[in-house]
Amino acid sequence: MARVICVANQKGGVGKTTTSINLAASLAVLEYKTLLIDCDPQGNSTSGLGYDEALGNGTLYSVFYKPDHDSVTSAITAIKPPFLNILPADINLVAVEVELVNEIARERYLKDLISHIDKDYDFIILDCPPSLGLLTLNALCAAHELLIPLQCEFFALEGIAKLMDTYAKVKAKLNPDLNIIGILLTMYDVRNRLSKDVRNEIERVLPRYLLKTYIPRNVRLSEAPSHGKSIIHYDIKSKGALAYLSLAQELITRKALP
Repeated sequence: MARVICVANQKGGVGKTTTSINLAASLAVLEYKTLLIDCDPQGNSTSGLGYDEALGNGTLYSVFYKPDHDSVTSAITAIKPPFLNILPADINLVAVEVELVNEIARERYLKDLISHIDKDYDFIILDCPPSLGLLTLNALCAAHELLIPLQCEFFALEGIAKLMDTYAKVKAKLNPDLNIIGILLTMYDVRNRLSKDVRNEIERVLPRYLLKTYIPRNVRLSEAPSHGKSIIHYDIKSKGALAYLSLAQELITRKALP
C-alpha cells in the first residue's frame, strides 16, 4: 500500500507545487513507483511536468465522482516511465468546491478514489490548492502524512498556525491516521538573516516537525517548470536538485509524528 503524502499550506507562493513536482521526481529517480495527483484547478503540477492534454485520457475531475481501478488508471499519464506518473488537473476541477457542498461524506471522495490504486504505487503525492477549501480537505482526509512547505518569510510564519489548527481538527474528527511528516523550509537563503530567524522560530515552536533538509533559492529550480520538467530532469547537478533528492531520502526513512 502506498504512502500518501499531502503537500499543503493555505498560503500561496511557499513552494508547494515545486515541492510536489520535485519530491515526486526524486522518489521516482530512487526507483519508487510514484504518482503525483494534481488537486489544484490551476494545474501547475500538471503543466510543470510537461503534461500534454492531447495525449491524456482524462483528469482528476473526470474520474472524481465514479472512480474504479480501470477508469482512474486510464486517466493517469506516465511522465518518466516506469516510476513517475501523474493524475492531471484542469480548470474543471474548480467545480468540485461547489458540487460537494451538499453531499454526504463530501470530504472522503478523494480517499475513495485513491483506494482503487494505492496498491499500484509506493508513494502518492497530493499537490493541494493554496486554500483550506474542500479540495484540500479531501486531500487531508485521503493522506497518511502531511508535508508543510514554509517559505522563509514573516507572513508564512503567521499562516502556519491556521494550518496546524486545521490539521488538529481533521485528525480529531475526520482522519485519525493523519500525521505530520515534517515542515520543509523553502527559498532558504544562507546569506539572509530572515531565513535564519524563521528557522530558529520553527525550532523554538515546532522543533519535532522541522526537517533537516531545506530548499535553497536556486535559479535552475525556478527555470525548470517553464521547460515542463522537474529539476531532476532539467539539471540534476543543481543545488535545487540535490536538495530535493536529500528531501526524498530523508522522508523515506523518517517517521511521521502526530
